[in-house]
Amino acid sequence: MIKYFFSLLIPIFLSANLTYDTDYNKELEILNSFDIDPAFLYDPIMNNMKQKTLAKDKHFFRAMEDAYLFIPAIKSALSKYSVPQEFLYLAMAESNFRTKAYSNKRAAGLWQFMPGTAKLYKLKIDEYTDERRDPIKSTEAAAKYLSSLHQRFGKWYLAAIAYNCGGGRLSRAIKEAGTDDINILLDEKKKYIPKESRYYIRKIVALSLIGSDEHYLLKSEYEYLLNRANAYSLATIKLSSGESLQRVSKLLGIKLAELKKLNRHLKYDFVPPYSRGYEIYIPYIKLSEFKQKYQSEPIKNIYKVHVVSRGDNLSYIGKKYGVSYRVIKDFNHLKTSRLQLRQKLIIPIPKRSASQKINTKHYYIVKKGDSLESISKAHKISIQNIRSQNNLSSSLIRIGDRLKLYE
Repeated sequence: MIKYFFSLLIPIFLSANLTYDTDYNKELEILNSFDIDPAFLYDPIMNNMKQKTLAKDKHFFRAMEDAYLFIPAIKSALSKYSVPQEFLYLAMAESNFRTKAYSNKRAAGLWQFMPGTAKLYKLKIDEYTDERRDPIKSTEAAAKYLSSLHQRFGKWYLAAIAYNCGGGRLSRAIKEAGTDDINILLDEKKKYIPKESRYYIRKIVALSLIGSDEHYLLKSEYEYLLNRANAYSLATIKLSSGESLQRVSKLLGIKLAELKKLNRHLKYDFVPPYSRGYEIYIPYIKLSEFKQKYQSEPIKNIYKVHVVSRGDNLSYIGKKYGVSYRVIKDFNHLKTSRLQLRQKLIIPIPKRSASQKINTKHYYIVKKGDSLESISKAHKISIQNIRSQNNLSSSLIRIGDRLKLYE
């Protein structure tokens, strides 16, 4: 009888061992992808981070769920530049996968690029776009940057640390420590690198271990995420100059809010009036429908046309419609601000509404007599915050400028 009982238990023990081996091998693969020694699995601070994240797993999985459309595209962009897939979790550590994430240090987007680094990697920041918030372009820029850091330091965990504290800071730390060994660099007493960076690499590894734990996912209510991230993706489409997002959303049966969420890099509800048009993102499952239905329209058929009357100027017209004078100038390809009587100007607000303005909930159009100080007091937001959100290098503002206040 006892012999029979043990014969029943053997498959259970074998199954448990197989599961353990599978999990352990997967964990070793993850560490190997970062060029980290297997002993790091027992790092107490990293394991504490992992346990705290698991204790609040809804927060982790909500971020994964919100980014389900982005994740396949991010992985594809990382692969393109031979960056390990686990660096997906660097974006999670940076921004929690929120494309609209913005720091008080002026970093923005999924990968939290500073303006200078963004421009170095050809991410456009202007009146119409902030491509640090473009999920694909910013990922490609991050992959290039990480590849260059890996080429410089030779190990992926060093590339991740340098991404956080800077290459110069890491080089000095390695020189001081006399080694690039992760266990020495992360020494809590010697403090070769800043505390933020010591915790940063541990956080990325912890998130990677959780995100790749299929057994954990299978036992949780989030099992569907295993397949969902592979089933959905983005498609890139090109729109004509100044095209309205609202028109595209109606054409494809996508809520405007969803379309804007996929295109947080656009500062307005229309694509920039660049002469060559502009690319945006839609769910891949809508691509065929777009190809069948979309035809570009002259922008005068989409937006309101204002006929210049006596006394009009760009500043006055801009205030009337809640649009920056620079936008009106760009949409109408004006080389000067001089207007002629009965001249027709395209104003990028819906054609059917004579009085509707662009949503100014989070924006402010500068008026005569305004200063950053007066705007700061009126809206209860610091001058530094206004300057940071609008990439202002000084306190100089002009009538008609459109300032972002609350995003």
